[in-house]
Amino acid sequence: MFNDNGSFLLALFEFFLFFAWFMCLFWIFGDLFRDKSLGGWGKTLWTLFLIILPLLGMLVYLIVRGGGMSERALKDAAESQKRQEAYIRSVASPADGKRSATEEIASAKSLLDSGAITAAEFERLKATALGQTAAPTAA
Repeated sequence: MFNDNGSFLLALFEFFLFFAWFMCLFWIFGDLFRDKSLGGWGKTLWTLFLIILPLLGMLVYLIVRGGGMSERALKDAAESQKRQEAYIRSVASPADGKRSATEEIASAKSLLDSGAITAAEFERLKATALGQTAAPTAA
């Protein structure tokens, strides 16, 4: 198949160019269909241009619309990060931002067991967590 080192290097270079062209094509199609300001007919015409004349279409697309590609990608990444942060917040904490009575009592119990609070303070925290008014304690 390869009769000398030059033909192998040439085949390797051709494979690299084909792979690079394919990746650019995916980036352009991703940008084309991510853009909300471009209508359906515009997307159709760009797609046909990229399919019929791929290399020329790619170069023209990069010249005409290349400046906005990074802006659209950054905007999409920022929106994705906002959605991810909102999801993490919704999963990590309850809807109202407060802990449940069980979690409050468990936390107070662990403080009592570690000796950080006294039994009277534990009872007061437990009553507060359960929504009762804490009885005044003599300290």
